[in-house]
Amino acid sequence: MSRLSGRIVSQIDRSDSRYVALREFHNRLARKDSSIWGSQAQAEAMLRLNWIDLPESSRELLPQLDALSAKHRDKSHIVLCGMGGSSLGPEVIAQSFKRQLFVLDSTDPNYIKHALSFDLNKTLVVVSSKSGSTIETASLRALFEKAFTNAGLKPTDHIVIVTDPDSPLDTRARADGFTVVNADPHVGGRFSALSAFGLVPASLIGVDVSILLDNASETRSAFLKDPTIVVDMAYAISYLSGQYMSFTDSGCNMPGLSDWAEQLIAESTGKNQVGRLPIVIEDRVDSEIFSIAFNGIADLVIETDLASQFMIWEWVTALVGAALGIDPFNQPNVTEAKEATAALLHEWNGVLPNFSPDATDGSVEIFGRGSTIYESLTHLIELIPEDGYLAVMAYLDRRDDAAILELRSLLSQKSGRPVTFGWGPRFLHSTGQFHKGGQHNGAFLQITGGVDRDYEIPGQNFGFKTLLTAQALGDGKALASRKYPLLRLNLTNRSVGIKEILNCLKTY
Repeated sequence: MSRLSGRIVSQIDRSDSRYVALREFHNRLARKDSSIWGSQAQAEAMLRLNWIDLPESSRELLPQLDALSAKHRDKSHIVLCGMGGSSLGPEVIAQSFKRQLFVLDSTDPNYIKHALSFDLNKTLVVVSSKSGSTIETASLRALFEKAFTNAGLKPTDHIVIVTDPDSPLDTRARADGFTVVNADPHVGGRFSALSAFGLVPASLIGVDVSILLDNASETRSAFLKDPTIVVDMAYAISYLSGQYMSFTDSGCNMPGLSDWAEQLIAESTGKNQVGRLPIVIEDRVDSEIFSIAFNGIADLVIETDLASQFMIWEWVTALVGAALGIDPFNQPNVTEAKEATAALLHEWNGVLPNFSPDATDGSVEIFGRGSTIYESLTHLIELIPEDGYLAVMAYLDRRDDAAILELRSLLSQKSGRPVTFGWGPRFLHSTGQFHKGGQHNGAFLQITGGVDRDYEIPGQNFGFKTLLTAQALGDGKALASRKYPLLRLNLTNRSVGIKEILNCLKTY
């Protein structure tokens, strides 16, 4: 049973012509009408609407999932190599059901080291990539294939592939003898939580995925009969929220749901400078920003089970796209950072250049204005547009460097502006689209750091340290080309540098 409440609900005008239009969009969506988002989006939409059927169509996977789980019941460590939609959904499922899943969605050597430290005899790696050509996933697959081989193990016994049929990864993996589970090619990555991308890792960590599908199916049937909840939500987000929406899953039993929703909404709506930018916050709601929560008190509160949250938010996001006049299924600016990364890797030809900072303060190298951490951050804050936001992008280890998360709230307090936080490079498959396609009022703080040791990428002339650096600087080039305020702080010593940055903001 799904329940919608919150302070804003009383302001929803169901007689408004815009609400009536949203209700009609809902009816057309139920019929999988690909023309909802306009003629320019129709070709893409025609190929991306099967997420609507996943609560039923994904049941075809159940026998294969049961067999896969039985085959690998001796594996105690499940590692998921995937980016964006291939990893955020499974991570929420794992955390909500309190199961162990190591999500390797980074090219940071320090973070990769955690996954390589598991007992490889008892490790199963799930390589998830819709296109089969994602550079992060391809590099990690090659790394693990070599690691298993060096340990005297057969990679085909320890790696499972999830990809679209006939993708480059599908073709190669089958030829090499790997187990492959094909996903529905007519489901976009961020709408894929209830597809093979979400269900394969969920099943392998012991989650009963048939219950997820049952819950999603019941909820979909309910809002198809009475669409008030989904149309109310779409109306509030489209016409009552403005650019920013705070999300918190604090106190609910679905940790990480805000991060999943952030990608879904930011990447789906961040186009034509009319998007909605989720601000994932740590604690209770922020009264300064339109607030959304999954229990408690907020402007909009949607209470239901996890699979139903997936189904409802995907539906609402599609409706918001119709209301805003954008295509919610494409991601035109994500390619930009990828191309800039590839160009740098080609330019460097396997040799990472030495970079000279503009200034150094303790363990922090400053690439930008200011001779101290305080001066550089203060200057960046001053450059945030009046109606703008600040995005923190940390190309670090989200386990050992987790203390940097406090930077988001400290910068929010100091600047009085919305502040987002993203782990690099995974945010490139999420809010990275919004940064370039949404409202052009952002300022950007990159945080990079030295690595303890590097790992070679088999088949490439560069390692993960070089790849991570190219991703950070490549995205920086894409942002700088738009004349956005941009600052990079590089930590020569990560733990010390993080403390110095945080103490700087706490002291002043």
